[in-house]
Amino acid sequence: MLELPILGFLCERPLHGYELKERIEALSGHVRPVSDGALYPAITRLLKAGRLDEHAAPGTRAAQRRVLTLTDAGRADLLDRLRRPKEIEISDHTRFNTLLAFLRHLPDPAEQAAVLRRRLDFLETPASFFYDAEKRPVRAEEPDDLFRRGMLQVARATGRAERAWLREALTALGG
Repeated sequence: MLELPILGFLCERPLHGYELKERIEALSGHVRPVSDGALYPAITRLLKAGRLDEHAAPGTRAAQRRVLTLTDAGRADLLDRLRRPKEIEISDHTRFNTLLAFLRHLPDPAEQAAVLRRRLDFLETPASFFYDAEKRPVRAEEPDDLFRRGMLQVARATGRAERAWLREALTALGG
């Protein structure tokens, strides 16, 4: 899960681990905090796979910092991940936002549009947090429960706004 934002941010410029952690946390917000125990093993895996390179640079004090850069293999990996996102990266809102944050790195507007089309198709499939006895999605007006009704109303409004933006973006991309 961390590989995409690591590759994406390093595609933009070299960073040291702490800067990278701050950028990933800002992107995912409070929803998914980034622990050192997850970030640094992911960086190590990408270094071993030849996706990243590192060099020492002077720190703000006496200690040197590891500065990470994206290799050509890392750029190719990033582009492949952007072209062919996993289903969870399309269906999970936070993961889709991570994908969206770096989609501009795909040089082909048709490939960008294909990713957006997958998200739009997902959002247009009827779904709900709750289902009735016949396994039909419960609509926002149906629950007597104030809080469930609120969840469904907010999800409906958010979904409408996202679908409208996706259609606008697809038009702009010619897709």
